[in-house]
Amino acid sequence: MGQTTNYLESLSSPLSAEISKLVNFIIRDAIAMKGSDIHFDGWEDSVAVRVRTSGMLTELAHLPLEFKERIAGRVKVMANLVSHLSGVPQDGKASLGPDFGNVQLRVSIMPTIRGEAIVCRIFDPNTRAFDINSLGFDDDTLKTYINLLNKPNGLILLTGPTGSGKTTAIYSSLFYLISKHGTTINIASVEDPVEVPLSTVRQSPLNAANGYTYADALKSLMRQDPQVIMLGEIRDPETANIAVQAGLTGHLVISTLHSGTTPGCFARLINMNIEPFLLASSILGIMGVRLVRKNCPHCSVPYRPESALLKTLLKPELDRANFLRGTGCAECNHTGCSGRLSLCELLVVSEDLRDAVLEKKPTRQLQEIAVLGGMKTLWQSGLDKALAGECTLEEVARKAAADQI
Repeated sequence: MGQTTNYLESLSSPLSAEISKLVNFIIRDAIAMKGSDIHFDGWEDSVAVRVRTSGMLTELAHLPLEFKERIAGRVKVMANLVSHLSGVPQDGKASLGPDFGNVQLRVSIMPTIRGEAIVCRIFDPNTRAFDINSLGFDDDTLKTYINLLNKPNGLILLTGPTGSGKTTAIYSSLFYLISKHGTTINIASVEDPVEVPLSTVRQSPLNAANGYTYADALKSLMRQDPQVIMLGEIRDPETANIAVQAGLTGHLVISTLHSGTTPGCFARLINMNIEPFLLASSILGIMGVRLVRKNCPHCSVPYRPESALLKTLLKPELDRANFLRGTGCAECNHTGCSGRLSLCELLVVSEDLRDAVLEKKPTRQLQEIAVLGGMKTLWQSGLDKALAGECTLEEVARKAAADQI
């Protein structure tokens, strides 16, 4: 039973709750649950409070509807937002003190037909580690990726949906370079926003209100004598073009790009009017990442996966399978999951792949060439973890289904 529930049950009436105390208890419970986000939503008959843990939303409490505006007002004050303004989106940050483990909240408020919906992203410095050896990459993939980071110039891309681990991977890459080169290397970044301050990295936050965009920042950054450039995201043709040119002119550029598949990044950039010959010359590799829920070690038991998934496996795979699934216990808040695992596929741009990009081959053919060249797909990465009982086969299929076709 969490602090929020204990507090509400100690009151003669829920309506007598002090909002500041209640919000504090909710935040403390979310931190104790190792949550990544807190959701406040006005439902038909209550204010629902949910916490995302291991990628899954879990209900924490249901509060009286009368609390809706008061909670919004309290969160706005904490995040230095305009408390009397409603009906428009607002974004802000709240830095909490030692009583909360010095966590930071990134607050997003959006108007809905049932009042303002609030999402607080939790950044806990005590649980965020950026050790490249702890990313969960297999040995061969990690070795190859480190080789790419040691290149003097070129473009390295990370791709995956929101919440797939791109930020952790990209910061881990910077930490690796810092640990190797110390202050002898000039690393600069452009981010929206800066999530983790790095003492030896020149970090520049965007300011959309003043027209300071990725493209503007990157143009200025190129005159700052950088050796390594971290670009939070490639969003538009102008930014893409500058990033590609930087990779061709003696800079190592690390960035993220949203694409449905890893080889699909080429098509995405070509659609941004980047010439194929520039992509073939500048891109060193593309890392596709996903996160899957890890089985709880305290309540995992053997189980039989869905028949349709079992039919996709070969006999040698079935022979070594140790399929496990969490049943739910107090240790995992009865979710059956405890933390998350990383799935990855690293596409290294070989000569064969460069030729295929120059010829504008379809994404499926680029995938086939990469696999023939030794790329371990997301499905294969996840399958190894499912066979070892680290996660369920269904969870892997949910995150990497396209790779099992």
